[in-house]
Amino acid sequence: MTTPFPFTAVVGQDDLRLALLLNAVSPAVGGVLVRGEKGTAKSTAVRALSALLPEVAVVPGCRFSCDPAAPDPACPDGPHETGPGAGRPARMVELPVGASEDRLVGALDIERALAEGVKAFEPGLLADAHRGILYVDEVNLLHDHLVDLLLDAAAMGASYVEREGVSVRHAARFLLVGTMNPEEGELRPQLLDRFGLTVEVAASREPDQRVEVVRRRLAYDDDPEGFAARWADEESSVRARIVAARALLPSVRLGDGALRQIAATCAAFEVDGMRADIVMARTATALAAWAGRTDVLAEDVRQAALLALPHRRRRNPFDAPGLDENKLDETLEEFAEQEPEGDDPDPDGGPDGPGGGGQQPPGPDSDGPRGDDTGARPEAGEGGEPQPSGAGEQQPVRASEPFRTKVLSVPGIGEGAAGRRSRARTEHGRTTGARRPRGALTKLHLAATVQAAAPHQVARGRAGRGLVVRRDDLRQATREGREGNLVLFVVDASGSMAARQRMSAVKGAVLSLLLDAYQRRDKVGLVTFRGSAAEVALPPTSSVDAAAVRLESLPTGGRTPLAAGLLKAHDVLRVERLRDPARRALVVLVTDGRATGGPEPVALAGRAARLFAADGVASVVVDCESGPVRLGLAGQLAAELEGTAVTLDELRADSIAGLVRDVQGNQGRSGSGSRRAA
Repeated sequence: MTTPFPFTAVVGQDDLRLALLLNAVSPAVGGVLVRGEKGTAKSTAVRALSALLPEVAVVPGCRFSCDPAAPDPACPDGPHETGPGAGRPARMVELPVGASEDRLVGALDIERALAEGVKAFEPGLLADAHRGILYVDEVNLLHDHLVDLLLDAAAMGASYVEREGVSVRHAARFLLVGTMNPEEGELRPQLLDRFGLTVEVAASREPDQRVEVVRRRLAYDDDPEGFAARWADEESSVRARIVAARALLPSVRLGDGALRQIAATCAAFEVDGMRADIVMARTATALAAWAGRTDVLAEDVRQAALLALPHRRRRNPFDAPGLDENKLDETLEEFAEQEPEGDDPDPDGGPDGPGGGGQQPPGPDSDGPRGDDTGARPEAGEGGEPQPSGAGEQQPVRASEPFRTKVLSVPGIGEGAAGRRSRARTEHGRTTGARRPRGALTKLHLAATVQAAAPHQVARGRAGRGLVVRRDDLRQATREGREGNLVLFVVDASGSMAARQRMSAVKGAVLSLLLDAYQRRDKVGLVTFRGSAAEVALPPTSSVDAAAVRLESLPTGGRTPLAAGLLKAHDVLRVERLRDPARRALVVLVTDGRATGGPEPVALAGRAARLFAADGVASVVVDCESGPVRLGLAGQLAAELEGTAVTLDELRADSIAGLVRDVQGNQGRSGSGSRRAA
């Protein structure tokens, strides 16, 4: 077994370590979401935490880790009698991003259930994680159907597995810890709110601290066991402190004054629901227990707010998580009451030193960010004049207010990653038919299975009421749901689009489509063209936030190399098709249709557009032409693409002029059905 890196040997990252330790003291806090750039010890710290957790008493032989003092009466391995039980180390179970539903919740042997009436259940990762840690690395990339299962288990403290009327239930209470890199996409709001605390981490910019990180990592790689032995005393000290804090936790008093501060803080920052108040109360109580106190102080409430509120105050996907600490201090001061007698914290943050109510674990001080200014979207035009990159360049303008857009979908039926945009064959959705299973059976089509087995009952010697079912009779249900697509924006940033009011409207429309792409779990990319060339402003990514940042800072001016923009987009799709062949593409070309520069620019643009049509790429042209005289060039370009043209007004979901349409305008006329996947 690999020796884990010691928790106390992690350099810096004090907020991260404190958040993990508070959950170790009080699992009711609700877990931790760790956001940060790659290479910042996120996974290392989480994996090291399990070694610090106290042992868990379990019923011997129970695959579901029942507590011998209060066994689960509905345990599939039960019933159990109360008894002393046996101790084992707390588990940390990792959920892979690509895990199947059966791997997460467990699987029933459908054949035995139908033929014998036996609930033969193989537990999944939720059962393994019961009374331990469930760790999801890159949690923002987790498939939606797995997210739904996690939400249900986290809300109910139990997992339900149902297959055609046969069901199994078992307890599933775990500490949920997730790590993510925001550059790879954001997390669904429903799952985001399930994490009790959130922490932003970043690599230190202090040379001495970076040197110490490298020194310790090299020492660990050379001799893991020897390195861990050198930190054994510190590990034992923190482990003992966790045990002591757990014992003290029931005695901690959360007074009315602290509760008023918690409620006032949540109200001041306009967080949704009441979960934030409850999490803050539990966190402040855990902070007091970690500090060895029985009273919750104001600094405990402040630290709890910094950990529990940043991810809950986001109003839309492009808002950076974080808190205004000045506003937080003003709110706490306004609702402050006299501190309990005997507690006179010093100005540096109390008897346990800086950092609020809880002393940090051993290790160098951290200069990591609080998360209130990380990833903030830059305001257009701030930071001085932009560097010139072409003739006639104008300063970027702000996007207009985003709006709800019409549904743009790729025609036909795909087989891409689960999402919410276009029709696709998926593991989840409405049942459309049945087929023989390829590999393990996951979704039984009961009627088709019975129909396949019925003609053979006499030959199989059926004597009783039960149906004699064999493996060859089993039928897999085929289902139709929705997939996520690659939405590639190709934006005209030339001089013809440079009028401030017009470009503001264009950016607002693209921002609205980006919001729609976020909600539908799409990948997005951004190609812009202006001057004499086109560039990939953002390669295809799951981070819609990154696309919004590029959009805000987009300069305009110069000629209109429309053909160059289309050819660059075609090249991006070619490369992406090799990387992810199952994900179909939707090209959104935002232009007025004009083309200038070089010989025969309009004809060249038409030839480039026909490349997309030849490859079967779905496309839509957002016509930005305005004014009393309109040339209709965008409509002609849409015809070359074999796509659809919509105006900015028709793009709105509440528009009277348009209807919700597929992006292939001539699909109904041609009757060709499904197009080839991009």
